[in-house]
Amino acid sequence: MNRRRLLITIASLFTFCAGLFAVGDTYIYDVWSNVEKSPDMYRVVDVVYAESFGLEKKFSAPANIFCKENKLYVVDSGNNRIVELIYTDSKQLQFSRVIDSFKAPEGVVNTFSNPTDIFVNKDDSIFVADRDNGRVVKLDKDLNYLLTFVEPDDPTYEKGKTFYPEKVVADVKGRAYVLARNVNKGFIKYESDGTFTGFFGASEVTYDWTDYLWKKFSTRAQRDQMESFVPTEYSGAYIDQEGFIYATVKNFKPYELLSDQAKPIRRLNALGNDILIKDDLPPVGDLQWGTSVGLDSPSHFNDVTVLENDIYVVIDENRGRIFGYNNQGFLLYAFGNSGNIEGFFRLPAAIEHINRDLFVLDQANGSVTVFTPTGFGNLIYDATDYYAKGEYDKSAEQWEEVLKLNGNYDLAYEGLGKSYLRQEKYKEAMEYFKTKRFKKSYSKAFMYYRKEWIEKNLGWVVLVLCIIIFVPFIVKAIKNFVRELKSL
Repeated sequence: MNRRRLLITIASLFTFCAGLFAVGDTYIYDVWSNVEKSPDMYRVVDVVYAESFGLEKKFSAPANIFCKENKLYVVDSGNNRIVELIYTDSKQLQFSRVIDSFKAPEGVVNTFSNPTDIFVNKDDSIFVADRDNGRVVKLDKDLNYLLTFVEPDDPTYEKGKTFYPEKVVADVKGRAYVLARNVNKGFIKYESDGTFTGFFGASEVTYDWTDYLWKKFSTRAQRDQMESFVPTEYSGAYIDQEGFIYATVKNFKPYELLSDQAKPIRRLNALGNDILIKDDLPPVGDLQWGTSVGLDSPSHFNDVTVLENDIYVVIDENRGRIFGYNNQGFLLYAFGNSGNIEGFFRLPAAIEHINRDLFVLDQANGSVTVFTPTGFGNLIYDATDYYAKGEYDKSAEQWEEVLKLNGNYDLAYEGLGKSYLRQEKYKEAMEYFKTKRFKKSYSKAFMYYRKEWIEKNLGWVVLVLCIIIFVPFIVKAIKNFVRELKSL
């Protein structure tokens, strides 16, 4: 009897553990917004800590990570330093150096105070958001001082608040775009010489009309206690190869999501306008919120990174999940969850990439998790790359392989349909679009198919039309002729 109870207990534990790990499985959403399980897109290669590199001090409240070529930078805010690591071909992170000071003019050594971000430009110049010193410092690759970006002295900038720069990106011409705490006018834009030139990409002001009416009829004291109608601050930023800035927003009202008012992910052009291409459903992370880990709120994106094929990946601090979207706003994969096991996160603060590998910084654990694509993941990336290069036959071959591994992967049907559409195989394209109810794409394929059919059968169409039009006249003429013969 005791043995039987022991076996039941062990079986229960296995079932419980299986349930725990199932929570983090890779999934997508189908056309009806239902969850579809998918083969793993990524696997964990390594989880590293400061101790992994022989550093005496653990990572303390690390705020950000940044990648350039084969280098990974960890912004270790609590220790006032930046740790530079090298990512090897064997997918291992190795220690390179600690950046905790720089050489100022006249040989004076300067240190950082709670740095929160780093950006390394194509010319190897380094931008550091030195938060508690109220500045962004620009250095050369040897850590020699070049320039400082400070609080704007301009009427358009609201005075009276401490200047806390928290995020920084720069374009190829050295123009810096800075996100600062309590500045809700978008990015603070500086020219390459440090001159403030205005704000960039300010969010639109949104409000609930019921709150607006309530404010109208409230007393001054009540209005002062209410939340002001102000633009939302950005939570993360990344500048892609074409110079467009991707930004994330995590503060919004849930009902604003599916109506595309919240716009939690944005792609800003030179005018600061959002030009992100979206699917029928905007990229908002989880579509079903449920009560996972005690939460019933939507995804809150903390950071974004953009791969070379215009696939952008965001990290959700709410549930510790990673979402990848293609350049049309279609969800490629979602995985991860909150927790202490490998591949899960307690407080994900930033996400970066080198080639197709992903790096996620967990601020609570003081760790960096390294992910690399599985065979299934590489098939999806290859199919996307081939299509972007115009190699539609190869793209179709990759999507066929994807379907062998996951017959419910909707994007494979659309990918095959688009590949056949580009190859002018309209009937085959229609079949794939119809299978997964891609109505817009099906209509487009049908339009081309109809046009092609008419062009191929124009002679027969004209002949039939002629018969329809002229046969009644001919028949009538024959009848009249016969009648006249009979009357003779």
